[in-house]
Amino acid sequence: MAVQHPLELENSSCDDDGRPLRTGTLWSCTAHIITAVIGSGVLSLAWSTAQLGWIAGPVVLLCFAIVTYVSAFLLSDCYRSPDPVTGSRNYTYMDAVRVNLGRIHTWFCGLLQYLSMYGTAVAYVITTSTSMRAIQRSNCYHREGQEAACKYGNTMFMVIFGLIQIVASQIPHLHDMEWLSAIAAIMSFTYSFIGFSLGFAKVIENGRIKGSINGVPAANVADKLWLAFQALGDIAFAYPYSLILLEIQDTLKSHPPENKTMKKASMIAVFITTFFYLCCGCFGYAAFGNKTPGNLLTGFGFFEPYWLIDFANACIILHLVGGYQIFSQPVFAFVEGWSAKKYPRSRFVNRFYPLKLPFSSSLQINLLRLCFRTAYVASTTAIAMAFPYFNQVLGVLGALNFWPLAIYFPVEMYLLQKKISAWTRKWIVLRTFSFVCFLVTVVGLIGSIQGLISAKFG
Repeated sequence: MAVQHPLELENSSCDDDGRPLRTGTLWSCTAHIITAVIGSGVLSLAWSTAQLGWIAGPVVLLCFAIVTYVSAFLLSDCYRSPDPVTGSRNYTYMDAVRVNLGRIHTWFCGLLQYLSMYGTAVAYVITTSTSMRAIQRSNCYHREGQEAACKYGNTMFMVIFGLIQIVASQIPHLHDMEWLSAIAAIMSFTYSFIGFSLGFAKVIENGRIKGSINGVPAANVADKLWLAFQALGDIAFAYPYSLILLEIQDTLKSHPPENKTMKKASMIAVFITTFFYLCCGCFGYAAFGNKTPGNLLTGFGFFEPYWLIDFANACIILHLVGGYQIFSQPVFAFVEGWSAKKYPRSRFVNRFYPLKLPFSSSLQINLLRLCFRTAYVASTTAIAMAFPYFNQVLGVLGALNFWPLAIYFPVEMYLLQKKISAWTRKWIVLRTFSFVCFLVTVVGLIGSIQGLISAKFG
């Protein structure tokens, strides 16, 4: 497909593919990425650092940052095929895999991608309810003292968050969510900074840096390995955003080329998130040592100032309202797009009904959108109620997502698109990179599944 000249695009209401003109910029793209990356995973990094120790913990965080940027660099060139600047657009990750790798890979990719997005939504329900409960407990500890029981359940808070998401899910498309991503990104900066600051203040109060090179001791070598493997899964969950990278890239203006903008945005976002991740992980471990909580802001290593703990958890809640949508909108778009093609004459699928809202423009209500998105939110909420285990769920999701979606498919598509011959230097480097990441996924998945089973039935 020929690409229109930039001046022609500026004077047109449509892009080179006939779709409405994309308006995304470097900064909106960076906001989307930060909203996707800095989520509930950041809260587990102090615990993960504690399991790995003072040398391995920070090194692993830096290694995952490098791997994440390399993955984004490779994948951003796959937005257009066969040429990364003038080729036809691949609107989604699955489109890119289908064009480059074929049908079988597409089915495998789609299964993993949408399973990961769905699982991330479940994790966000767990995290948000934990933060809501933390606010209630913080106020209780402030009133009755740090030794008070102050025990509350998660179920009510999960239902509340689910109801909020049912409303938010009626936002039609990811393109309509720049404002929500901007708010969510600001919230993620805020609570990450608060977590880092509280950890730093605790270190100053203690007068020493806690922790050790070997990390938290365990009863035996096997238990230590399980926890270290689970920590790798948690860190893997915290970083990669490959499963929605092309969906974010599809919001960008055509000029400058989308892959160049995405690479710049990825570098900025990964640098910023790595800084906060190192601060939260390292200062959290330095503050609490072997007693580092699984969730830095809800594990109640910090009790005062209670109002700051409340504010940080409120920021988490606001951020994850947007984060839930960032990961759910691609699922909504896939199901609704497939349904529209499969049933072109169905009024249930294709008919829109205007609903006039006070103080705003009318909202277009579609029955399929209303029913499917409501059922989707309800199911993620129900599963979160059944498995409300923060660190273990993050580890399983991180391991499942890491190698196949963040490494294997980007590497394979890049090798094919750039026509890199077998056994050349670049081919060997990329294959070795993929194999090492595969090993990380295997050990992370094993450790996290073992932890989830122990938490549920142990």
